Amino acid sequence: MNDSKVVELYDWIEETTLMIQNYADEPFLDSLAITMEALFYGDVHEENLEGLNEKIQEALLRINLTEYSIENIRNAIQLAVLKGMKNTTQHYHTMTPEAIALFIGYLSEKLTKNFSEVRLFDPASGTANLLLIVMSHLTQPVKAYASEIDPTLLKISLLNANLQKKRVEYFHQDSLRPLLLDPVDLVVADLPVGYYPDDLQASNFELKAEEGHSYSHHLFIEQSLTYTKEGGFLIFIIPEFLFESDQAVQLHAYLQKHAHIVGLLSLPETAFASKENKKSIFILQKKGQSTKDIKQPLLAMLPSFKDTKAMEDMLVKINSWFKNSELNN
Repeated sequence: MNDSKVVELYDWIEETTLMIQNYADEPFLDSLAITMEALFYGDVHEENLEGLNEKIQEALLRINLTEYSIENIRNAIQLAVLKGMKNTTQHYHTMTPEAIALFIGYLSEKLTKNFSEVRLFDPASGTANLLLIVMSHLTQPVKAYASEIDPTLLKISLLNANLQKKRVEYFHQDSLRPLLLDPVDLVVADLPVGYYPDDLQASNFELKAEEGHSYSHHLFIEQSLTYTKEGGFLIFIIPEFLFESDQAVQLHAYLQKHAHIVGLLSLPETAFASKENKKSIFILQKKGQSTKDIKQPLLAMLPSFKDTKAMEDMLVKINSWFKNSELNN
């Protein structure tokens, strides 16, 4: 990664976004979406910014996107999104950390290596950081789909894909409602954790709570399996407490019925702000006629991503597991 190019582009994005934010009195993330749109189209399309058009045009003359690699663009946008999310009050405004997303990209590549093409879906796409990183790891043709209810995150997500020259089809909706989507080969998702407020919609799920609100993270797992092909794979970032909650028995029974557990990788504490926020990577395969239970799932505690030697040793072990695994691709 060329850090100086990332910083250069980030500085431009931040300066332009703050200029828009101060003029329009909009939240940083909404202003960022306008900046990204101007960067992509080379023009301004917002009527309420007429008094600022000339300054934005001047800013655009100082930047040439062709000088930046896709990775430069991705990293600069990541930094800007993180700045916007830092002071936001919405708990769902979070982004999958780069190191974790890259690791899921690596796992995705391993799981789908024998697929001639991959239909990929992220039902909780946010700003699409995870989805776009996974796409960049897959070597075969990819048809990517994403669902996101928040209009600001959806707009950033769409522009993020455009600026990185990736084609993604988006659903702007509650991801736990029916989707106009044919089954996919691979689902990746950083699961939203909490209660799902729509009890009527939740009642359509096997994993609905017997009383009170259902867990949205449980429903996302079920929804994802519903839209996965038989034999397809799912990679979730899950909270550490997933199998210790009051509805864990119900979840375990559901998974036993519909999926094979491929792996559970505990993420390093250093990747999170506190122990309470600690997460793991959970890999499933949807059951089908030609699939079978995996006698020895991939189980590991990942070292710090900053510990290069320990990480290299871990990758050797994981590569060996994939080489000798009973996975039915």
